[in-house]
Amino acid sequence: MSDLITLLTLPFLLAMFLAINMGASGTAPAFSPAYGANVLKQSIIPGLFGLMVLAGALLAGKEVSLTLGQGLLAQSYFTPLNTAIFLFSIGASLLIANLIGVPQSTSQSTVLALAGAATALDGLNTEKLFVEIIPTWVILPIISFLIMYLISKWILPTLRKRVFTDDYSHLHEHKLLKAALILTSLYVAFSIGANNVANAAGPIASLTANQVGNIPGLPVNLLAVLIVAPCFAIGSSLMGHKSTQATGKEIVQVSPIHATIISLIVASLLLAASVTRGIPTSLVQLNGAAFIALSIARNGFKGTFQNKTVRRFFTVWMVAPLFSFGLTYLLIRLLA
Repeated sequence: MSDLITLLTLPFLLAMFLAINMGASGTAPAFSPAYGANVLKQSIIPGLFGLMVLAGALLAGKEVSLTLGQGLLAQSYFTPLNTAIFLFSIGASLLIANLIGVPQSTSQSTVLALAGAATALDGLNTEKLFVEIIPTWVILPIISFLIMYLISKWILPTLRKRVFTDDYSHLHEHKLLKAALILTSLYVAFSIGANNVANAAGPIASLTANQVGNIPGLPVNLLAVLIVAPCFAIGSSLMGHKSTQATGKEIVQVSPIHATIISLIVASLLLAASVTRGIPTSLVQLNGAAFIALSIARNGFKGTFQNKTVRRFFTVWMVAPLFSFGLTYLLIRLLA
């Protein structure tokens, strides 16, 4: 038993480290609309985020865990060393993004880290990656962008004077709108739990199953979730503010109604990908696409892409997953 604990200690610690970084990164797409609209204080966001992430993981996270625990790479490949390597690679890429202050896709970094390991081990499920996952990554942000652009450009302007105001000083007069914004932020956090907890819980659940075998009554997936999910709240508390500030305040100022709509769009798309196909999906990119659509509708294409925050987002979004792939591939080749 002591040998088993020794083998599992490093992968579990790395999974917790990864979850802390995912919590820091995931706070922005969950609560930047509410924070940007000045509806929620930063001090209470980590606790709310952690509770809803845990609920989402327990109630709707099974399919994504299966994808990341055995869909891309057969469960037999999840040895202590291999699991430690790709968890380290994912955590390193996300830590860099969090320090820069750019919310990064944990799902894309996780999938490409697993793909790097699988390529090095000649065990990659190419159909799952190229036919199901990557097309979803392309299509869903486009859908998020188009829906938000349509709404913000043509639908909401006709309703502005009748239904809502962009003036935050009058938000107290719209209690239902304020409640809707808070509820949709919680909904986003729930969707993050359904999709992103599996990035760490799926691999360590497969690793644990490999090491202990099929023991009746041992719910390894549940145990993995209960270890990983609380770390999201820790990461949100430690490092979530910077990326929340960047997304909620620095791309474009959001009104309460815009913030509510953004939350509904991105959470619904993410949850649909989670429960229907078990596809690990980038909520930060869905969220970023919606914010960029709003900015283009207000400020034009040129004005939006002159924003240094937008340019920094695209740079990190492209580099971080490739960094995860390359680092994992290299380390597996050298050490495994």
